Amino acid sequence: MRNLKKIILTSIDWYQKNISKWLEYNNICCKYYPTCSEYTKQAVLKYGTVKGIFLGTKRILRCNPLSKGGYDELK
Repeated sequence: MRNLKKIILTSIDWYQKNISKWLEYNNICCKYYPTCSEYTKQAVLKYGTVKGIFLGTKRILRCNPLSKGGYDELK
C-alpha cells in the first residue's frame, strides 16, 4: 500500500505542476479552496490511500458548474 500511496501522491504533484497550471492559465479553475487536487492530497496523507481517494472523488464530484464552491476544509 505504501507504493500505491507514493504513486498517488506523485501523480497529484505532477497534475498540480503541469495540467493544473495550464488550466489556470486558460481561466479554468477549481471552485473550491483548497483545490480538489490539494484536498485529495491532504486526504490521502491524513486518512490513507483508500479513504483519501474516496474523499477526493466525492469532492471532485461536488465541483461542478452547479456548485457554489468556496472554502471546503478537510475534516
